[in-house]
Amino acid sequence: MLRLATPGYERFNQATQFNVSFGGGEANVAVSLANYGLDAEFVTRMPKNDISQSCLMNLHKYGVDTRNVIFGGERLGIYFLETGAVARASKVIYDRSHASIADIQPGMINWKEVLNGADWFHWTGITPALSQGAADACLEAIKICNEMGITVSTDLNFRKNLWNYGKTAAEVMPALVEGCDIILGNEEDADKVFGLRPIDFEVESSGGEVNAGEFEPVCDQLMKRFPRAKKVIITLRGSINANHNTWGGVLYTNGKLYKSKRYDITHIVDRVGGGDSFMGGLIYGLLTYTDNQRALEFAVAASCLKHTIYGDFNLVTVEEVEKLMGGDASGRVSR
Repeated sequence: MLRLATPGYERFNQATQFNVSFGGGEANVAVSLANYGLDAEFVTRMPKNDISQSCLMNLHKYGVDTRNVIFGGERLGIYFLETGAVARASKVIYDRSHASIADIQPGMINWKEVLNGADWFHWTGITPALSQGAADACLEAIKICNEMGITVSTDLNFRKNLWNYGKTAAEVMPALVEGCDIILGNEEDADKVFGLRPIDFEVESSGGEVNAGEFEPVCDQLMKRFPRAKKVIITLRGSINANHNTWGGVLYTNGKLYKSKRYDITHIVDRVGGGDSFMGGLIYGLLTYTDNQRALEFAVAASCLKHTIYGDFNLVTVEEVEKLMGGDASGRVSR
């Protein structure tokens, strides 16, 4: 997507210009993985115009392969961002109707050819929220991955303002999640999509205190509902205000709950893409490390660092993430 953000902390009705960048759930994950040195490819549908070309060049700059992007349709999706401060929340306005990816249909992408040689496929709940065609094309890819033995992960990523084509997330998402080996969500996604939530938990009144242990029953219920899943992961964000959050996560597998270190992020630069940076870190961690705890800690540390970086993409190195994992959060100048 094209991202148009008001400068600094300006409100939409103050802005006379917008900062231009690119982003989007799956693209953000691909950039993280390429940045960690893994082979990452982004597959989508775009219009054939200069804005799309600029987006592709941006992805190429960070090492993401786009050879299987297909072209067609009217336009690239846009989102407008107003960054909040203290007690004023950030706002996102989507402009995605008739975007090329929203008008995609099954059969447009030759998934067997695209996925040949791949070992991991990731999708987010944002894609099937765009249209029935996008949901069907995503399901088509998941089923082929299952046939080919490719690991499938999802970030549930519930976005209420996108589900407007006559279907709800609860109607569409189960068929897609059934084909997933790894399920990620935040503290609200499981509730908004599947009606699963910790007893008496209210994110708005948490005051930054999120009890990781409360989410074990949610993870267990997700695994029982989707028996193919080998791991369920939930990111835990405590929002003290728009600039100050606590951040952590849990990973549930084989009846055991792993809890991460909790970070206190006191001066957020940009929290958009935080969940995607977690997913990118998690995929890298699960592919690289031998234990679940270390993979979880890498994901949390990577996404903690993302909150210090402007834009959707997490532009950190493995060395920087592992340094934070090791306890060095000093921020001292490296020279």
